[in-house]
Amino acid sequence: MKRAALYSRKPSAQGADRMLPAPAKADDTHPAHTAPRSASNITQRLPLWAALLVCALLSATLTWALTRQAGAPQRLTQDDINAAVLHTLNTQDLPSRAARAAQLIAPSVVRVHTQDEDKKNPQGEMQNTGVGSGVVISEEGVILTNLHVVQGAKRIQVTFADGTESEALVIGVQPENDLAVIKAKRLPDDLQPATLGSSQNLQPGDEVVAVGFPFGIGPSVSAGVVSGLNRSFGSEGQTMMRGLIQADAAANPGNSGGPLINMAGEVVGIVTAILNPTKARTFIGIVFAATIESAGGGMGVSPF
Repeated sequence: MKRAALYSRKPSAQGADRMLPAPAKADDTHPAHTAPRSASNITQRLPLWAALLVCALLSATLTWALTRQAGAPQRLTQDDINAAVLHTLNTQDLPSRAARAAQLIAPSVVRVHTQDEDKKNPQGEMQNTGVGSGVVISEEGVILTNLHVVQGAKRIQVTFADGTESEALVIGVQPENDLAVIKAKRLPDDLQPATLGSSQNLQPGDEVVAVGFPFGIGPSVSAGVVSGLNRSFGSEGQTMMRGLIQADAAANPGNSGGPLINMAGEVVGIVTAILNPTKARTFIGIVFAATIESAGGGMGVSPF
């Protein structure tokens, strides 16, 4: 509660001068003419500094009395604040850090699906031949994804967070990091690009979140920590990728091309591969992501 202003009763210097007694007349000193000693008379007989001190004390006393009467709130202590925070934590269901981060990136995550003219359904329509994820990095509809998601596709379509669908074209590639830049032809009315962070501040143990469309289901969220940095990975017959982020946030086929974000909702990497020594293409605990710095710099499309 805002405390009401209390105006000081302390007299100004000019007011103090006016309180000084006038020069005494000759007969004013006669005992017969001595007036009773009231409070005002006492202050008149005191020196100026003493009179001011008395007035200050009276003002302070009056201020204290008015404050007590008005029931002014006491100043909060650190213990009061700690108790209030603890009460909130015990009585309110607050979203987790991973949930808050996922909410920030959600409007920028897209589903990427490819079609092939050689594979058509009985109605003669092209069938989806692959699915992946992507993240919007500009209001013009520029999207980062994996090269293996769109490579060789006859047609690329993206679905934005609001349900808008659009055909997209490849405008840049970076084979050494399995990355591609695509651009949508049709955009939502209010397209929200992701906030791009930096992998330079990451440390093993930092919390991260992966958002994408594993097996086409989603958007799906998985959380984990950074397991390592500057990793190298290359499956049989593929180019060795270097400088990768290793994390344990669950990823599966369909997560490829999706964002890896920090707890501020900033994109720090692009999910590009999972490690599995078996032939089952499923997650067993290790996912690799290309850093956001390499994703932008190597393709001539700077994310910063």
